[in-house]
Amino acid sequence: MNNVLVLFAHPRFEKSRANRALLAALQGADYITVCDLYEEYPDFNVDASRERQLLLSHQIIVWQHPIYMYGAPALLKQWIDVVLEHGWAHGAGVNNLANKLVFNAITTGGTRSSYASNGFNRFTIQDFLKPFEQTAHLCSMVYLPPFAVHGTYLLSQSELEKCGSLYRRLLERLSRGSAAAAGIRRYSFIDEWINAVETGAEP
Repeated sequence: MNNVLVLFAHPRFEKSRANRALLAALQGADYITVCDLYEEYPDFNVDASRERQLLLSHQIIVWQHPIYMYGAPALLKQWIDVVLEHGWAHGAGVNNLANKLVFNAITTGGTRSSYASNGFNRFTIQDFLKPFEQTAHLCSMVYLPPFAVHGTYLLSQSELEKCGSLYRRLLERLSRGSAAAAGIRRYSFIDEWINAVETGAEP
């Protein structure tokens, strides 16, 4: 199985029911490595060498974070700036990250319908994630649609646990290496793809 690296960034993790449910569902999966960036680097002094070794030893990368004021928490941006430097992650002849799968796993208090051109937030989730998509492209990675838990304040604990279970099943299927990126990219969200696979609507 391909190894999965979850780069988790949440400055107030103790208050996040949604992210606790997502991470709890991943426990015991030996092919998944979870790196809690705020726990590991409370001073924002990211160890680029350590993080690069983690990237090299994993084939699937997940940026897991809440949407804060239409972006990711600051430490995840710090991680990108420090770790994905020119000459190692991108640049002429550089292929350290080439063809690795990467996507965002996000949580947001806003409902899915609020993230639309005619919705409250005026733009889609995909619009707000464009910097991540371009970063992946620059590094020759394969960027997939986001896994998204919307309307977190409206969800019961049972519903959050179902999201966590779906998240784990998604990572397990991706880790098997049998999923075609082109097929996944036909969906706006990767959770729509895994639901389609499990119901037989997607081969």
